Amino acid sequence: MSHEKLLIQKCKNGDVEAFEQLIESYQKKVFGIAFRMLGNTEDASDVAQEVFLKVFKSITNFKEESSLSTWIYRIATNVCLDEIRKRKKATVVSINSTIQLEDGEIDMQVEDQGPHPDEIVERKELENEVKKAIERLNNEHKIVIILRDIQGLSYDEIADILQCSLGTVKSRINRARNSLKNILLKRKELLNDYNVK
Repeated sequence: MSHEKLLIQKCKNGDVEAFEQLIESYQKKVFGIAFRMLGNTEDASDVAQEVFLKVFKSITNFKEESSLSTWIYRIATNVCLDEIRKRKKATVVSINSTIQLEDGEIDMQVEDQGPHPDEIVERKELENEVKKAIERLNNEHKIVIILRDIQGLSYDEIADILQCSLGTVKSRINRARNSLKNILLKRKELLNDYNVK
């Protein structure tokens, strides 16, 4: 029996210390998902606590058919989506990566080599534009962008987390990236119209 499986068995018997050991390696990832979905550390921290409380309360129901990480990230995703539904308004998402599009990519973070103030402003403007664009995506598209392009999870992991087929995941990611691209292009056109001399 692996160390993780042993810890799971102890958790199922109510061992709090074993639970703390078990979730230690998942805390940063769960907080990261929550932060990117909800946009601020306070809400992300609250949601992460709620996730681990749910994990603790329902560990006895964990059938070990999927990996523990998939099960925990599925709970995290659902708790985040519930929180967004409660808010019924757009959320801010932090981006620190590159999003791949069919015909190229959007760089979310430029390597820092002592940029000039104008470059800092431009970079911040780009990051804000991408955040705003992601805010405008529907929840289905937002979650796949975050799980795939920001968290770097595999298609299989996302399919397990969202409990849908691999084809559905690929299709959603493709549609989400195209929606994001269209939002950014429309925004760019709008800004160009205002800047016409």
